[in-house]
Amino acid sequence: MELSVIQLIAVYAIPLIFAITLHEAAHGFVAYRLGDPTAKLLGRVTANPIKHIDPVGTILVPGLILLASKAVGGAMIFGWAKPVPVNTLKLGKPKRDMGLVAVAGPLANIVMALGWAVSLKLMVLSGVGNEFFIRMTLAGISVNLVLAILNLMPVPPLDGGRILVSLLPPNLAAPIAKLEPYGLVILLLLLATGVLSDILLPLVDFSREIILTVLGFER
Repeated sequence: MELSVIQLIAVYAIPLIFAITLHEAAHGFVAYRLGDPTAKLLGRVTANPIKHIDPVGTILVPGLILLASKAVGGAMIFGWAKPVPVNTLKLGKPKRDMGLVAVAGPLANIVMALGWAVSLKLMVLSGVGNEFFIRMTLAGISVNLVLAILNLMPVPPLDGGRILVSLLPPNLAAPIAKLEPYGLVILLLLLATGVLSDILLPLVDFSREIILTVLGFER
């Protein structure tokens, strides 16, 4: 069944909001556990979406991209929340700990993707899921895999860039860290030229197939 625009937004809204919200909350939680209470004091270590939503990045941009992709027969999604502030001076081992804080976000998305997949399996086994909720679980898997894989790209300020900086020796990490002010521009250029989709979508499809196959769904 072909979904209308309103139905498509309804299917993706909850998975997207929680994918972005818990991604940021995970950053704040790990930073807090490693000694930096900044995010905690600002109320950012929470599952409350209101604390993390960026009107442009969480609502406007994803909505426009979703509508544009539907117009060409797809269902691409892309967005961001307000970044969680981290004070590196309060971290015990700043270089290492920033890598741990960074990896927490994509890891949270992978866990959520698995959670949506298990929910789908339980609905199918119990026979209680209707088409809307089945589509929502599939959207939850895809949205979280997109955010996890996107954020693991080695371009600062994406998490992958910060993980890379934390792992490399200073002489190699410094040039990559200097890219951070231009990271969003690089990302938007990759998105506009279609390169980002060419990188992301095969990886997302492959990861989704692995998850669904492990849970016993036929290809």
